[in-house]
Amino acid sequence: MAATGLFKRETHYLDKMGFKELFPAFFSYYAIQVYILLVISGYIATYFYAESMLSVAISVAFAIAIFAPSWYIAHRWVLHGKWLYKIKFTAKYWKRVHYDHHQDPHNLEVLFGALYTTLPPLALINMPAGYLIGGWGGAFAAFATGCLWTILNEFFHCIEHLNFKPKAKWLKHIKEQHMMHHFHNEDGNYGITNFGWDRLLGTYYLRKDRPTKSKTVFNLGYTEEEAEKYPWVAEASGGVDNRRPREKRATYKTSSHINNSEAT
Repeated sequence: MAATGLFKRETHYLDKMGFKELFPAFFSYYAIQVYILLVISGYIATYFYAESMLSVAISVAFAIAIFAPSWYIAHRWVLHGKWLYKIKFTAKYWKRVHYDHHQDPHNLEVLFGALYTTLPPLALINMPAGYLIGGWGGAFAAFATGCLWTILNEFFHCIEHLNFKPKAKWLKHIKEQHMMHHFHNEDGNYGITNFGWDRLLGTYYLRKDRPTKSKTVFNLGYTEEEAEKYPWVAEASGGVDNRRPREKRATYKTSSHINNSEAT
C-alpha cells in the first residue's frame, strides 16, 4: 500500500507468510502493543494493590477459566448473530469486528477486533469479578490476565491463518477446525484454540459431518436481500461483495496499482 505522509500502513496477508514474517507483523500491530502495555501496567498495579497472593492467584485463575466460554458466547451469539447488522447503531461495529474478517479471513488488518470492541468486554468481564475476589489488586490482575490471554489467543489465531502445515498434532487440529469455520461452514467450530465448548454445545463438526459447503460462509448471511432491508453494512462496505477472498484481492491489487500510477 502507498505511503501517506510520514507513515506507511502495510497490509499483511497471513496465507502468504511463514513464522519468520509473522513475528514482526504481529508485534508491530498497534492493538497488540496496547495489550502488552496493559498487561505490564496491570501487573504492576496488582503488585501495589494486592491484598494477598491467594486473592491474586484466584483472580488470575478466574480470568483464564472465563476466557474460553466468554469467547464462545460472543463468537456464536453476538458476532454470528444477525441482530447487530439490523440495528443502525451497531451495524458498523459488526462490520469491523467480524464481517470484514470473514470477507477476507487472512488479512491481518481485520483479523483482530478494534480496541474499542475488545477492551470494554475484557474490563467488564474481568474487573468486577476480580474486585470481588481481591479488591483492586484482584481487579487489575484479572484484567491484565485477560489481556495476556487475548494476545496468546490472537497469536495462535494468526498461526492458524499462516500458509503452512503444522507438525504438532494439536496445532494441526485447531488449524483445520478454524479453517473449516472460515471456508466451509461458519455455523460451528467457534473456538480458536479451545473447541471444548463446541463439543459440549453441539457445534463441533468435521468436514464429513457437513459435506455441503455453506453459501453464507463469507458473508455471514448478509445477502443482497438483507442489505435492501438493513443497508448500513453495505453502505460502509461499498455494496455487498459475494466473491471469494482471492477474487477480491485481485481487485485490491488492481486498485492499488491504479492509485499508485495516478500518484506518480
